[in-house]
Formats: sequence, C-alpha cells, structure tokens
Amino acid sequence: MEGSIVFYPIMAMGHLVSMVELAKLIVRHYHHRYSVTIIIAEGPLLTPDVTAFLRHISETTNSITFHHLPTLSMKPSPNCASIHTEFIHPNNPNLSHALQTSSKSSKVQAFVIDVFPTAALSVASDLGIPTYFFLTSGAVTLSLLLYLPIIHNQTTKSFKDIPTTHFHFPGLPPMPASYMPGPVQDREDQVYNDILEIGLNLRRSKGIIVNTFECLESTLIKAITDGLCVPNASTPPVYCIGPLIATPKNEGEAVNQCMSWLDTQPSQSVVFLSFGSRGVFSAEQVREIAIGLEKSGQRFLWVVRKPVSEDNSKQSSVEIKDPDLDAMLPQGFLDRTKEKGLVIKLWAPQVKVLSHESVGGFVTHCGWNSVLEAVCTGVPMVAWPLYSEQRMNKAFLVEEMKLAMPMDVSEDGLVSAAEVEKRVTTLMKSEEGRVLRERSQMMKEKAMAAWTKCGSFMTAFNKLAESWINQQ
Repeated sequence: MEGSIVFYPIMAMGHLVSMVELAKLIVRHYHHRYSVTIIIAEGPLLTPDVTAFLRHISETTNSITFHHLPTLSMKPSPNCASIHTEFIHPNNPNLSHALQTSSKSSKVQAFVIDVFPTAALSVASDLGIPTYFFLTSGAVTLSLLLYLPIIHNQTTKSFKDIPTTHFHFPGLPPMPASYMPGPVQDREDQVYNDILEIGLNLRRSKGIIVNTFECLESTLIKAITDGLCVPNASTPPVYCIGPLIATPKNEGEAVNQCMSWLDTQPSQSVVFLSFGSRGVFSAEQVREIAIGLEKSGQRFLWVVRKPVSEDNSKQSSVEIKDPDLDAMLPQGFLDRTKEKGLVIKLWAPQVKVLSHESVGGFVTHCGWNSVLEAVCTGVPMVAWPLYSEQRMNKAFLVEEMKLAMPMDVSEDGLVSAAEVEKRVTTLMKSEEGRVLRERSQMMKEKAMAAWTKCGSFMTAFNKLAESWINQQ
C-alpha cells in the first residue's frame, strides 16, 4: 500500500452518496495502491437517513475506513448552508489531529473535500497534504462558484434586490438574479461571504472533481477548462468523474411496494414525482398537485412528505414527519385514483423506480443526483426547482441540454393544478414529450459510453489517480 486517500464530506445525503461512490471506485480500481478513509463530522444535520446510510456502508464495505470526529454541539441555524460552513471552523483542530494520525500509518496522497468545508483547505495546506475539491453538483454549480467573485466586483447590489437583472456566467445561458441560490441572494449575509470564499479557495486546490460527464455539459465544461470563469488567474485541473449515482438498495417495504405496483403497469406509462430528501410543499400545493394528477388521467407514482409551512416559498426542510395522506389529499383522492396511481410516504427507491420499464416521465426538483439518475435511465423530465442551485440546473436542462420541460410557477410560488395537469399530459402524451424521450434515450447511451474502458469517465479517473501518484 503506497498511501491513503482521505475524504471529508458534509453530512447531507445528496453530497454524501456521490462521495461514497467515488470512494468505492478508488477501492475497486486502486485497492493495491491506496487505502481509503472517510472522515465523519457529526453535527446538527446528521438526520436518521444519513445515519442509516453510513451504517449500511460501514457494514457492507469493509475496505473503507470511517473516522468519526468528536461530536460538536451548536445552536440550530435556519440556513442549511450556514450550518455547513459554521460547523467546519470549530472542527478544524479535530480534523488536523485526524489527518496527522492517518499520516503516521500511511502517507496521505490526497485530501478530497466537499466544497462547503472550504476552511479545511488551510488545515491540509499546513500539513503539506494536496487538497482536491469534490463538487457533488454539476458544472453549472462550478461555473457559479468560480465566477461569483467576478460578478461580486461588477455590482454592489444583492441579487435579491435586482431579481430581473440577467447575469452572464461563461458557458451558461443568461440567468436572472432570482435564479441564484438562496444562500447568495444577500451579499450582506455571512453565508454569501462564505460561498464567495469557496469560489476563491477552489482556485487554490490541486484539482476539482465534478460529478458529471463531458457529453452532458460539454459547452460549459469547455468554458471552465478554457479559463473563462477565472480570467485573472489559473484554473486548476477539472476532472469530470461521473455520472456517479447511488447503488440501489434491495431491502425495505417501500422498495417492494413500488416495484410490485410498477410491475403491473404498461411500458412507459407512469410519471414519477419525487422532490429529494429535503423538498417540501405547503398543504395547498400538495392539494393542487393531487387535483392536477387526477385530471390528467395519467398513471403516477408520487412521493409525498408532510408540509412544514403554509408558505409556498418554504420548499426545503430536513424535518422528517410521517404525513397523514387522508388529511392532506382531497377527499376520496386515493380511492378514485387507486387503479392508476400510487402515493408513497417520505421515500421511494428512486434509481430502481427510474430504471423500471413502466416509468416514462419524471417530475423532479432538479437536484443534481436526481438529474443524473434520470439521465442514466433515459427518463425525460419536468423541471420544478425548489431550492439551492436548482433553478440554474433547470435553465440548463431546459435551454441547453433539452432534456426537460419547465413547470411554470405563479408569482406567489404556487403551481396550479391546471399547470400540473398540462405538463404531465404534455410529457407523457404529446409530440414534445416524445422528442424529449428520444433525446433522453440518446443521452443515456452517452452516459453509458462514458463508463467504458476508453470513455470520458475512465480517462478522467485515471488522470486523477496519476495526479496522486505524482504527488509522491
């Protein structure tokens, strides 16, 4: 064993899953050369699903070592991004001790960190350990982070104060300020400065790993690697190592229920609605979705979470509460739609569902993991972004990739039943939907090609491994 690769993820499911998948790949392809350690910083966002996932990986993947940092307590913050950034600084001494301990048994060839723990870069630098950032989102987010310091110097106003002003990020279509992620909307907020710092620190790394593949975001990746996002400095090497998606789990009541029901449905007849581990709607919005689905007459599989607010703009929450379907849905909805629809509480095996022959469309929040899962299974999308960078993802999906159609949202944040009915019907039954389905199938083939021996994924993965070898 020549050395070790140490990972430092944040405890958010969407980030953790793809980082673990990358760790598994290193073990699979370079087990003779490197050991792999994942450092776990427990904190306020360690939800039950994250805990269960970590337990499952530790029990089934003996070749990956998990190192748990001492538990820190801190006051809850209403902003998830703020929690991630505030939690890292006090953990730096523990992280330093963990890296020094790891170095005693095996030289740390590379320290791979999520973008949020950017403060950890200084710890690794002090120890002389090469640091790579792993962006679990796509190149859309990388363009935003790298170019934000440039935009910052072009205006003194917050994005929230100029919502209709369009900004030009290299490789992306012009986007209104309202599409920018919530954490960067207010430049007076500390979180804005934290994310600005992330953009600057990305430039100081030995390399940036992105969960994407070249054919999916080709024009954007070229703009980044050509240096257009960092015109006043050099851009670190960018490694497009994707698509990395979750390994499907076979156990669980929800898995059996979903798969058994899908087995009885005609080919490509079901539209799947799911909005990630944090996506939530108001009770009013849930009812509008139900009415729209019923009026559309389309077959559907719908994952429902309990509303946490009557504010239609409150669309993200880490709370997990069992929803009362009879109370939330229109009276008699479940009985009237039982021949064509299935409503699942909280969670469904998304990769398995999207891979099923009967699924022909996906209404998604445009979280990057969900986008990749749809791309890898060839399922066309209706883009309904809720939070974070998802509005930017939606714009790229609709305007550049042309793999999705948009869900139109009213000024008060509500999507009407009529809009749900229209989009679901259009996706499943129209010529526009057929074209999207054909394009999605073509992109699926390109995603599969990326994983071949000479594909873009393996080429980038081997270049990354070579860069670690050259650190010796």
